[in-house]
Amino acid sequence: MTDPVEVASHGGVRLTRDAVELPMAPVGEPNPLPPLAGLLDPPFDLDTGDVPDEIRRGIAYGHVDNLLPYLHQDGYGRDRRPGRLDVVVLENDALRASIALGLGGRVWSLEHKPSGRELLYRNRVLQPANFALRNAWFSGGIEWNIGTRGHSPTTCAPVHAAVVERPDGTPMLRMWQWERLREVTFQVDLWLDGELLLAYVRVHNPNDAVTPMYWWSNVAVPESPGTRVLAPARSAYRTSYDGRLAKVPIPVGDGLDATYPARSPVAADLFFAIEPDTRPWITALDADGRGLLQTSTERLGGRKLFVWGQSAGGRHWQDWLSGGGAPYLEIQAGLTTTQYEHVPMPGRTDWAWVEAYGLVEADPATVHGADWDRAIRALESEVRRLAPAERLADALAIATTIADRPPGETLSVADGWGALERRRREIDGEPAPGPPGAPYDDATLTDEQRPFGTLLETGDLPELDPARPPRGYVVGDGWRRRLASSTESWASLLHLGVANHATGDVAAAWDAYERSLRHARTPWALRNLALLSDGTERAELLVEAHRLAPDRWQLAVEAGEALRRAGRTGDALALVEAAPTPVRSHGRVRLLEARSALAAGDVGRAARLLDEGVEVADLREGELALHDLWRECEAHRLATARGRPVDDEIRDEVRRLPVPRRYDFRMYGPG
Repeated sequence: MTDPVEVASHGGVRLTRDAVELPMAPVGEPNPLPPLAGLLDPPFDLDTGDVPDEIRRGIAYGHVDNLLPYLHQDGYGRDRRPGRLDVVVLENDALRASIALGLGGRVWSLEHKPSGRELLYRNRVLQPANFALRNAWFSGGIEWNIGTRGHSPTTCAPVHAAVVERPDGTPMLRMWQWERLREVTFQVDLWLDGELLLAYVRVHNPNDAVTPMYWWSNVAVPESPGTRVLAPARSAYRTSYDGRLAKVPIPVGDGLDATYPARSPVAADLFFAIEPDTRPWITALDADGRGLLQTSTERLGGRKLFVWGQSAGGRHWQDWLSGGGAPYLEIQAGLTTTQYEHVPMPGRTDWAWVEAYGLVEADPATVHGADWDRAIRALESEVRRLAPAERLADALAIATTIADRPPGETLSVADGWGALERRRREIDGEPAPGPPGAPYDDATLTDEQRPFGTLLETGDLPELDPARPPRGYVVGDGWRRRLASSTESWASLLHLGVANHATGDVAAAWDAYERSLRHARTPWALRNLALLSDGTERAELLVEAHRLAPDRWQLAVEAGEALRRAGRTGDALALVEAAPTPVRSHGRVRLLEARSALAAGDVGRAARLLDEGVEVADLREGELALHDLWRECEAHRLATARGRPVDDEIRDEVRRLPVPRRYDFRMYGPG
């Protein structure tokens, strides 16, 4: 363990570089196959019968069809090894905040030094799982989410970061990044003010057009049997992953006191209905009346509680994310009442607010008493004492005056997409992507952006190796025009096809992919063309793509699933058997093998795989593939043993059997 390295110090505040030692599973390289198949939405249509029209309009507004130009991050496993997580630390006499700049600027830990109390849920491992828009996500700390509904595209990626000096000379940490989905810059300035960690958040829309906006700050805190979550509301909108968003009274509705997370039988979201003229805050207090307070200036008016629930699946998910660590819950703050909404952000606009985090202590008999109004009044008194509205308003005013102060010493460099966007905008006469305080320098450009830099400079995409997949993509009208006028090559046409595909122009995408294949028969164009095809044609294109790039497990899965869905289960099994060992042993490929074997009538093969263990590292939140596979296999085993076909009676019998824990990831209970 090396000693911390001091970066800046003044007025009792220190900023240092440090590292946290813990078991880690690396996020891995991004999946080079562009995510053209759309978002993985919940397996239900949201029932909004109980919500006001304003919320319903926000739910209907601002959806995206795909995540381009981002790529999925699915290159991780579950083999955790000792590692070092680099952090920067802001510290004074009261608080010690550790921030992981390489992981979206996540506040990893917030320790209250006088009491020695950790205010956040600090994960004991770093284990990615499939919860974010780009797949990879991990639990714990304070996370900054922007773009569209879900965990941010930047949550497992580096942010730009630097030191900025505050007016009183104390050091402040500035983080920023170009958000490519909405084409905005977000900036988070963190500093310590006594017993509070303060965050100035700014979203900068440099475009003329209105853009749908989404922001939620997610805060993970420990859950104990006596933990209670309080916010200044008498009702909330609740969903339990069943598709219904229902208005419920707070604290007790349908016989359940939803403010005690440990009492929730299933995973649930609780969006507090805070009145517009009410100061927004939320807190999670233990049985002794102590815990974390989160409050903010008024723009960030939404508050939410998320609980995993006490079902076997909910507990399994927490263990899956933490390696068997203690339970946790999330208290969250956002721009809207619910997380299903987006709000229109005008062009050429900045939105900013200040958030405050600190230890709050209240009389346990009051905050855990039956009188909800009295409990809220007691907490409001503590909020006014710890973080008075005037103090946050002053903090916002001062932070705004230095928001464009040039950053000092660089602490972290993210990707070069912001710099590439700055260069394109300079050429096209458009405003810079970021404000002066959040610059994007050419020094940040990497091999991911350089082909497009050449396209900007020369009008042509450079020659690229067709055996290697592109490492990044660009979308938008400005890039489409340039790609369309570039000298034709397999690469320029592939990128043109993706840019057209992203906008839903299927005919133009099809034409570009076919022309790309005339220049070079690449697995990348074959795969993308397959996504525009159906049935046997899709399967054949994907099989050819897999044959040209057999080491890509993602192509093996896509090709095998296409064969299985086309009824060609024997061909799917043959594809698996011929795959290289690292591909065949991948969890998604083993899942494909078991499904295909069962569909082909080889119940014994499917059962052997399940008995050996099928572990899918990137199992999606809410995905029941393993649960359903086990039940289907068990139904066939019972039917075979009884010498009869699978029928409704056998399926009903299997539904009453407990699903083995390793395959039970249900978030909605045992039904």
